[in-house]
Amino acid sequence: VQLQAFGGGLVQAGGSLRLSCVASGNIFRINDMGWYRQAPGKERELVASITSGSRTNYADSVKGRFTISRDNAKNTVYLQMNSLKPEDTAVYYCNGDLMGISGAVVSRPRNYWGQGTQVTVSS
Repeated sequence: VQLQAFGGGLVQAGGSLRLSCVASGNIFRINDMGWYRQAPGKERELVASITSGSRTNYADSVKGRFTISRDNAKNTVYLQMNSLKPEDTAVYYCNGDLMGISGAVVSRPRNYWGQGTQVTVSS
């Protein structure tokens, strides 16, 4: 089981990007998922999260600009980022609690991190 993040890039202030996080492997269930970011010299912070029931939570700094969503059929979580600001520049990571399956054996939930994807917003 692994998570892979896609969609980062360079964008001008005011622009938009959509990040995708795809879970792959022998997956039984995907529970809560989230996007984090880490800017140079700063600690990693939670940007947005979504429960298995699609309840969402956002950092105050991105409320009204970012939207997290999930497509369970595609094992994918998205982060739509609009009205981007230079201070949104960071490496973005997806994170999730997943349950794998091997044969008839379902594993306990484990926490996984995807590789980071760089988002750079120019002023």
